Amino acid sequence: QLQLVESGGGWVQPGGSLRLSCLASGFTVNNYAIGWFRQASGKESEGVSCISGSSGMTNYADTVKGRFTISRDNAKNTVYLQMNSLNPEDTAVYYCAASHWDCQFNKDDYIYWGQGTQVTVSS
Repeated sequence: QLQLVESGGGWVQPGGSLRLSCLASGFTVNNYAIGWFRQASGKESEGVSCISGSSGMTNYADTVKGRFTISRDNAKNTVYLQMNSLNPEDTAVYYCAASHWDCQFNKDDYIYWGQGTQVTVSS
């Protein structure tokens, strides 16, 4: 069964850090582009970061560039999103997804999705 499972969300104060994990089963993460998306309450979802399968090339939304880092552990078949200097605008449900295409933020190209993990940044 092809599956993605996110973990690592929670509550953090502004300026804090969290690391999200995206564990894949049924397929190998380095054969797919893996993207992180988020959706805040009442807002459209947005692409946050992605990592290409073959090249490992990464990309970030301007809103998180310099604060978030995506990485991949092939041995654990897991992709991580390290989030630093979090602010309340980062509050959202974060999803990871897999695409046959290269690293990009077109949601329609992602075929497998996790269930999401809530990240709340508040004081």
